[in-house]
Amino acid sequence: MPRASTTTDVFNAIAEPRRRQIINALAGGRAHAVGELVTRLRVSQPAMSKHLGVLRKVGIVSVSRHGRRRLYRLNAGELKPVHEWVKTYERYWTHQLNRIKQQAERKASERPADEGRPAKDTPKT
Repeated sequence: MPRASTTTDVFNAIAEPRRRQIINALAGGRAHAVGELVTRLRVSQPAMSKHLGVLRKVGIVSVSRHGRRRLYRLNAGELKPVHEWVKTYERYWTHQLNRIKQQAERKASERPADEGRPAKDTPKT
């Protein structure tokens, strides 16, 4: 089965680690110029423009012009399908964490009262 284009599918667009870094950089809510993102993430300007173009095509970022500058802003709502998909697996993580917590509590209650306390220093003779 052919892989979906990165420009039509949110999941494929965010599969690229550099694009997730861009999303994280934009998560603060304010708009950023391409140059700011290039400097912050240490990516070439052509590569940054390419990644921003992919994110823009799937709606994760929007662009506005202010004079000669293009400012990019995160549209976090477009990540909702990813959140909804991951959320279906949350019950597995919660179940595993609860099991780990129960095991730790059981081991702690089985431990003798003085075990786990630091030993007192004894004078050397």
